[in-house]
Parts: sequence; structure tokens; C-alpha cells
Amino acid sequence: MDVPPVKLAELLRHPDDLDKIAALKAEFTRKKAAVDSQLRSGLRDQLETTQSGMNGLADGQKTVQQIKEEMMKIDKICSGSQNMITDFATINLVSQAHRNFGAVEAMRRNLEIFSDRLNGVLEMLRQDDADAENMPNLLAIHYELTQLRNIRDDAIEQIQRGDDPSLQSTLEDYFERLDSAVKWFDEHITLIAQSLINLVVDDNNSLVVRFALVIEAEEKSDQRVLALQEALKDHKEIATRFQSITDGAKTVRGYKDKFLNAIKQVGESQFAESREQFLGDPKELEKSLKWYFNDLNTVRLGMVQLMPKKWKIFKTWATMYHDLMHAFLVRLIDDPQTSSSHTLEIVSWPEKYYRKMNKLGFKQDELTPHVIDNRETELVRDFRSLIIRFLDEWIDRIFVQERKDFAARNAEGGNLEVDEYGYFRTKNLVDLWRMLREQLDVAANSKRADVVEGVVDAMFQRLRTRQQGWQKMLEDEAARYETGKVVELDGFQPLQDWLVATANDQIACIDDSEDGSRLGYLSDFQKKFTDMVTPQYMERAESEVMAIRDGYVDLSTWCITKFAQLVFTIDFKTVMPDFFTAKWYTSTAMARMVATFEEYVSDYKQVLHHSLLDIFIEIFAEELLIRYLSSVRNKGAKFRRSDKFQDKIFDDLSTAFGYFSNLPNPGVGISIKETWRVTEPFLQLLTVEKEQVPAVFEAFKRGYWDLQISWVEAVLRSRDDFDRSMLNAVKARAAQMDVVRGPETVMSKVK
Repeated sequence: MDVPPVKLAELLRHPDDLDKIAALKAEFTRKKAAVDSQLRSGLRDQLETTQSGMNGLADGQKTVQQIKEEMMKIDKICSGSQNMITDFATINLVSQAHRNFGAVEAMRRNLEIFSDRLNGVLEMLRQDDADAENMPNLLAIHYELTQLRNIRDDAIEQIQRGDDPSLQSTLEDYFERLDSAVKWFDEHITLIAQSLINLVVDDNNSLVVRFALVIEAEEKSDQRVLALQEALKDHKEIATRFQSITDGAKTVRGYKDKFLNAIKQVGESQFAESREQFLGDPKELEKSLKWYFNDLNTVRLGMVQLMPKKWKIFKTWATMYHDLMHAFLVRLIDDPQTSSSHTLEIVSWPEKYYRKMNKLGFKQDELTPHVIDNRETELVRDFRSLIIRFLDEWIDRIFVQERKDFAARNAEGGNLEVDEYGYFRTKNLVDLWRMLREQLDVAANSKRADVVEGVVDAMFQRLRTRQQGWQKMLEDEAARYETGKVVELDGFQPLQDWLVATANDQIACIDDSEDGSRLGYLSDFQKKFTDMVTPQYMERAESEVMAIRDGYVDLSTWCITKFAQLVFTIDFKTVMPDFFTAKWYTSTAMARMVATFEEYVSDYKQVLHHSLLDIFIEIFAEELLIRYLSSVRNKGAKFRRSDKFQDKIFDDLSTAFGYFSNLPNPGVGISIKETWRVTEPFLQLLTVEKEQVPAVFEAFKRGYWDLQISWVEAVLRSRDDFDRSMLNAVKARAAQMDVVRGPETVMSKVK
């Protein structure tokens, strides 16, 4: 039944699939029955298992109760047996007296020789001090100290049972020298524990084994003491009966814990050294932790066979070291002294760490917690965010300066720069791209493709935002002149210079030479990050680069278009309303407009990028055509049959075509004149008989699919013979037509 679920949307993709519903219903019913059967079987098995477990618990409770009852019977029999033996009380009393006498005699002997035995221990300790590398008396010292400590514990316990507590202080004074000997011995144990790695490396296996024997003996003693304490706590009445026959240690001495703590302290001291080395040079992280893996490898190869198997010393050691490594790295991450360089090294460390630990025999899931708490993504994001924050600060600072420069464009001599080709340029574009390359280098230092990719994505987004910001800044300023808010036209000519400089900047970003010897800023930027990212990301990045490249082209074109629109708004403000009115017949407006534009071309052709000059002319020619055709909406515009308006239109067109024909680039002139051929159907709409207007409109519409009916209506209304039937006939013809849409034509802009 373990099959992936099938969605109905996948089974019923086509109308014909509806015929399958009956078969599908039968199949799903069969599968449901099988699943129900399987569920019932599983439920039955689970109930049987649960019932079996409950029966087992009930049997266990019965067994415990039976044991309790049997223990009570034994206790009753023991109590009753005392009455079965003649003179049992006398025998018991004599037996207790004999045992007490023996215990007192043994205690007396132990106290008499205690000082001599302690002196022997001190002498052996001095000898081991002199031969610290071998400590030949380690086991003998441990045995003697264990016996002496047991004697002391027994004596203190006996005194505490007595009725005279004043004698306890006397005994404690007597045993005072033992504490110093124990402390001395503990120092030896600690020294060995802290030197185990070096001892194994130096093949001093004998001392390691003897050390392990001492710790193992103490571990067993502690386990016995803990078991007795548990018995005394849980079964006080029974345990007190056997208290008098217990011997050995009375308290937990914790040598196993001291041993493990010594390992931890050694690791902590080495991590402290590693920390200082790492903070001094982030690239030293792996080198500063070389001891870590050397220690574990030494334990694996040389210490495992010297220690009790039950200790699992290699796993125990590795677990403690891993905890220390985790604490070490997490503290570094949260330490304000660490820089982004340190953080990046730490982010790259887990992969190396787990690879090395795997060679030692530990899989990643066996080492918990994760060495940096799975914070790689967070740290990478933080580092990436840090770079992006600096990036934003730089871009904001640059744009603030650009706004200041733009606001101060009326400064004497202007505040634009001229590049090596003599083109107008703004001042901060070079700084912007240099800053982007520098931040890209910072990201590349991480040696992580995800960091670089995130930063490049942010740069793409900022470049697009910058394009939008520039356009809005220029558009807002141009709007002030278009709406007449600037009466004296203060700053208008510098605004035109800035439009040209901005257009030049956009071209500089994408101006690659044909032979590839010189790259524009964008292509150079792409070339720089290509080797830093993954091939999968590069596929997406190429589309991003193309989008930004198109954005530069669009912004450059927009600047030139806005320049041309401002010329009409400001320079031709008083001329355009006269077209197709009575004043038009006696004016030379078209000639003056063409002459004005020719002056603009002459003034800016040296400072405008050469690739934009022809575009500038084409945009102006198109804007002139749009404004000319839109003039049918001028107040007072009227074409009367009695007037020679056809001759006047021919005169305007001849003037414009005369300029277009003499352009330096003949191809541009031909393209412009082809666009201006739209004036032919325009003239036909004005001149043909009423009955022919629908046919002229249809031909016009088929040639220019985006011709707007509202403009056609304005043209027809400008005829002196206009009537409603003419417009209705055009609209009726438009409703009958099925026009094929194509590329946008100039008529889409004629309102």
C-alpha cells in the first residue's frame, strides 16, 4: 500500500477522462477496503500487545507482593528461632561481646600503627614527586591511603555512635595529617589526568594503566557507597541491622569525576589558547585547533586499550571535547570582539570539523548538539546583511551627493564633468562602480558562493532602484517647468545638460567595444562575479544583467525623450497652439521649430554620446510629428475648403523633410521620413468626400492598428463640412473591422 497518492487533477485532465469515473470509483473502493482491512488487523495486533503488557504488569505486581510476603515470613521465622534455642539471649550477648572485643582490638592495633603507616605513605609520595614521570609507588600509595582512610572513617563512625562527642575532636586532630597526604595524592592524580595525552604519546603506558586501576577502584567504591546510601534511605529498618558488619569507605570520593574534570580543564585551557590565536588571525582557526584532533586520535590509537572497556574512554573523551568545541565556537559567535572575518571562518568550520570527526569514527548525528547550533544560515545572512548595509550606506551617500549636485546645477561653470571623449558625465558614477567592485571583493573573501550570490542579488536590486530614483528625480524637476512653476526658467538649460549627462552615463554602463577590448561598467561587473558564483546562479544572473542593461537603454532613451518634450513645452510653448488655426496660414512656425532644433543638435552633438545623437534626432522628429498631428485639438483649429490648408500642410512637411534629408546619417533621414508618411492618411481624412471617409479610415486603421478613434473624431470635427453621420459611419466601420495587432506605431502616442 506504500504508493504515492494520486491527485484527481492528474487523472481527470481532459473531458474524455470523465468516462473513467466509474472505473476509478471501483478501484478506489477496492483500495479503501484493503486499507480498512489493514487498519483493522493493525488495531487488533496493537490491542493484543497492549493486553499482553497489562497482563505482564499485573503478574509483576503479584510477584512483588509474593516476595514481600516471603520476606515477612523469613523475618518472622528469624524472630521465632530465637525462642527455639535454649539460652539464646545469653549466647547472643556473649557473641556480641566477642565481636565488639575483636573490633576494639583491631581498632587499637590500627591506631597504634596509623602514624607509622602514614609516614610510609608520605615517604612514597616524596619519592613519586622526585620521579614524576613514572610515579612507581602510585598503586602502593593508593592502597595504603585507602586503608588509612577506612580506619579513620570507622573510628569517626564509632565515636559518633557513642555517648561522648568530645572524643571526636581528639580523633580528628589525630587524623589531621592524613588529609594533607590525601591532598598530596590527589595532586598526583590530577597531574597524571592532565598529562594522559603526553604519557600515551611518550609510551608511558605503565603509569596510564596504574592510574586507570586507581580510578576504577575508586569508582567501584563510590558505587558501593551510593548503593548503601540508597539502601539506608529506602529500607532503614532492615539496613540498620547490617550496619555493624559494613566496612570500607563511608563517603563518595569522586575520583572518576575528578578524572573527567581534569580532561575538561585541559581542553578548556587549550581552547583558551586557540581563541587568542584565532582572534589574532581569523585564518588560523584550523591550525589553532589542530591539537583537538591530535588528542582524540591519540586516545583512539593509544589509550583505549589501557582503560577499562566499560568507560568507553574514546567516546567519553570525544563527547567532552565536542561539548567544549560547541561552547568555544558559540562564545566566539556571540563575542563582540569577533569581526565578520572571524564569523566567516566559523561558518566554514562545521563542514571541515565533521569531516575530520568522521575520519575518527564519529558520524555527525552522533555528535550533539550541532557544533554551532545550525546557525550557518543565520551567520551567512548576517554577514551578507552587513555587506548589503555598507552597500546601502554607500549608495545612499552617493545619491544624496548627486541630489545636492543636481540642486546646485546653476553653479558657475556647471557642476558636470567631461570624460575623455568630451561627453557630459555626472561625477559619481565611477565611484559607484568602484564601490560595487570593492563590496564584491569583500563578499568573495568569504569563499562562499551563497554569500556572493546574495550580495550580487542585492546589487542588482539597488541598480534597478537607482535607475528608478534617477528617473524620478529628473522627472519631478522637469514637471516643475512643464507645469509652469518655474517662471523665470531658472536652471532650465542646466537641467537639459543633466538630462544629456544622465543619458551618457547609462550608455557608459553598457558601452562595450565591438572587439571586446573595452567593457562597459556592467559587463566588467558581470565578468568579475562570474567566477565567484555557481553555474546555476549564473543562468539567472544573466537574465538579471540583461534586464538591467535594458533599463539603462530605457533610461537613456527617456532622458532624450524628456529633453525633446521640454523643448516643445518651453521653446515651442507659444507656437504649437497656433497650428491649424487662422494664424497658422501666415506663420513660419515649422521653419522656426526646425531651426531651433538644429541649433540644439549643433550645441549638444559634441557633448552627447555619439550613439545617442541619431536617437536624439529621431525622438525629436517623432515628438514633432506627434505634436503636429495632435494640434487638430487646438482651440480654433479648422480646415475650410475655401482655405489652401493642403498647401500649408505640404509646406510644413517640405520644411521638415528638407532638414531630415540633409542629416549626416542618411539612414536616419529615411527612417524618419518613413514615420512621417502617416501624414498622408491624415491629409486624406481632411480632404476626401464624406462618403469616402470610412474607407480612408479603414485603410488608415489597417496600416496603423493602434490608431485611436478619439483622435480620428477630432480630425473629422476640424473639417468645415463635419456632421454627425460622418462620425457614425466611421464608428460603424470600426465595429466591423477585425484588425491584427502588431508592433506599436507612432499613432499610439497621438491622442
